[in-house]
Amino acid sequence: MPATRPNSVLPGDPPACRPMRGRAYPRPGASALRTMLFLFRLAVFLSLWGCSKGQGQTEDGSTEEVKIEVLHRPENCSKTSRKGDLLNAHYDGYLAKDGSKFYCSRTQNEGHPKWFVLGVGHVIKGLDIAMMDMCPGEKRKVIIPPSFAYGKEGYAEGKIPPNATLMFEIELYAVTKGPRSIETFKQIDTDNDRQLSKAEIELYLQKDFEKDAKPRDKSYQNAVLEDIFKKNDHNRDGFISPKEYNVHQHDEL
Repeated sequence: MPATRPNSVLPGDPPACRPMRGRAYPRPGASALRTMLFLFRLAVFLSLWGCSKGQGQTEDGSTEEVKIEVLHRPENCSKTSRKGDLLNAHYDGYLAKDGSKFYCSRTQNEGHPKWFVLGVGHVIKGLDIAMMDMCPGEKRKVIIPPSFAYGKEGYAEGKIPPNATLMFEIELYAVTKGPRSIETFKQIDTDNDRQLSKAEIELYLQKDFEKDAKPRDKSYQNAVLEDIFKKNDHNRDGFISPKEYNVHQHDEL
């Protein structure tokens, strides 16, 4: 994924791609899609995330901001993207200096849009900020300064030079509830004691495993449960608190 943290893989020289106006990108079957989403949510559940900030700062102390231009916004928009939501989008990346393209999401994963959680560091800070409050079907053009991208180091593997300002064209396809939302925490916390026990998480995982296209045996489920507590139960009290769960609350919560 472009604009991910520097340990992500970027295409060395992506072929040119154009917005797919009037064309449908290839879609996986329902079973494959359920499996893909399940594995993605499980991977996110097992990870710990950082949070992005709203402003960047240069070496001389001045602040920089992400500039957003809305190219298209649907008239009917009942849900907009917020921190912690799971998004599905295509985006193309260019160097603002000369307009050269360094990334095209349509050349990856057989042209399927990218899935990622908003506001938690799955993409660079600039994209986390730029994709807030978007409607499904909305298109944006955004300018991201170096402090919200790859900074003074750049990203040589992705052909992004030091101190590069980036431009992205974004098209958002879907906004769904993220795997670590406050709603999900409440759903797992069946006794409403604001902490998650092994029994509660085991029950939640069991229901998720039942939705998966591939049945999982009990030993696999137990291994996942143990891994969740190993990575998230920091004080080793046998429970996962909201802080340990790292709930990505929306602003009003």
